[in-house]
Amino acid sequence: MRIRQRRKYTSIILALSLLVVLEGIFIFVLWIKRPAEKPAVPPPEKKAVYKGEIAVVIDDWGYSQNNLATLEQIKLPLTVAVLPHLAYSRQVAQELHDQGCEVILHLPMEPHEKTNLEKNTLMTSMDSATISRIIGDDLESVVYAKGISNHMGSRATEDERTMKGVFREMKQRRLYFLDSYVTPRSVAGRLAGEMGVRFARRDIFLDNKSDPEYIKGQLQKLKSRARMKGYAIGIGHDRPSTLAVLKEELPQLKREGYKLVFVSELTR
Repeated sequence: MRIRQRRKYTSIILALSLLVVLEGIFIFVLWIKRPAEKPAVPPPEKKAVYKGEIAVVIDDWGYSQNNLATLEQIKLPLTVAVLPHLAYSRQVAQELHDQGCEVILHLPMEPHEKTNLEKNTLMTSMDSATISRIIGDDLESVVYAKGISNHMGSRATEDERTMKGVFREMKQRRLYFLDSYVTPRSVAGRLAGEMGVRFARRDIFLDNKSDPEYIKGQLQKLKSRARMKGYAIGIGHDRPSTLAVLKEELPQLKREGYKLVFVSELTR
């Protein structure tokens, strides 16, 4: 009797053991056949909302080549205004063009305060033939120019006869005019429209002070203007402090949703 009971218990134990082993094998097979875990996919980056177009102009190139390397590191659309007949005008215009910048002639024009005038400054006393000759000579000095902006010129841009002479020559050459807008009495915008010359006007001067924090503040104003009217034009100068700030801040503008463009893309 006892022997039968022992055999019965032994059979039960063996059966249970076999079930445990089979269950383990089944679980193992399921485990090795499980689908591989896919690596976690980071959520897609949110695209910045488009906020407007911004053109940045760097004035007064031609005195030296010192800041060319810094400008090249920015690698974003920039418009560069080169003064004619300086020691490095031609070389700088060539180099800036090769870097992919949009080159324009920074035409010296008569201011109200006649101090520190550049060679062959365009004066309101000049006739149309002289104006045409000066512009032609200056363009030979500043190669690849697609447009013209005024250097100084508070008096000249207020003078209708002078600006008509400038625009007649520019229209023949298919150049656009960027009004640096150094006087609220400028007639350039009205005359450009009447004469069929492509035109743009400066919104913000970026570096009336060389302090980096001031320049950053002006860039904020430029962004605000672009949001308000859809586009904005800022003018800075060929200075180490200005270029250092632009190198730091312009990529951020792009990330925020502003499109950086050449001035020619904003002409009307």
